[in-house]
Amino acid sequence: MPLKEEMERQGNWLFRWRSYLPLALLPLLAWALVDAGFARQTSAPWDLVSLGVASLGFLVRILTVGCVPAGTSGRNVARQVAYQLNSTGIYSTVRHPLYLGNFFMATGVILFLRSPWFTVVFALVYWMYYERIMFAEEEYLRGRYRQAYVRWASRIPAIIPSFRHYVPAVLPFSLRTVLRREYPGLLGLATAFTALAAIRSVLSQGKLDPGPGWVFFFGTSVLLALVLRTLKHRTSYLSLAGR
Repeated sequence: MPLKEEMERQGNWLFRWRSYLPLALLPLLAWALVDAGFARQTSAPWDLVSLGVASLGFLVRILTVGCVPAGTSGRNVARQVAYQLNSTGIYSTVRHPLYLGNFFMATGVILFLRSPWFTVVFALVYWMYYERIMFAEEEYLRGRYRQAYVRWASRIPAIIPSFRHYVPAVLPFSLRTVLRREYPGLLGLATAFTALAAIRSVLSQGKLDPGPGWVFFFGTSVLLALVLRTLKHRTSYLSLAGR
């Protein structure tokens, strides 16, 4: 099979299973958890830096999801879906803002481990993994939107933002859309940081004590997720036409 078709096939397969394949890194994560730097050192400033990097990624996702129409930038896994080509707002600065946001979110969690070698491994794996997914997505968009896609992609960088061709978003920012679609991401971050803080306390102090700050972060995230999930599935409050 020609390399182009092979990369597209691999990208579509990775796209379908992208929520589960990162679990393959768990053995390396376990190794990093017993690394002396994570188990023996606690630094509140470094914890805040890690949380800040992850929060930056979450902000990128918020700015993206809050301005896109329905049928785009979703969490679908079965197949590629794009009812229209997003080319304004954040999509006029970078072609794959959600994957950029995901990278910063995951990197923030990885930095929390204070493991340089695992951070490097993660960055390399992430790039090789998502490079194929992005390639498959772009082939789908090229086939669907043809010259409109080519004109957009020729001006907008794939992953490193540039504001040279910035165009304001067509749709106004919608907080309801963000609340409906992004609460799982916030809960995921809270769970990851709190779990790692708990594991660190066990390794360093011999007791399960992640700290009041992380417990509060996790508890409020769980409560918010339960409220928003109920609103999403039991009411129409968070639903907006065209979003």
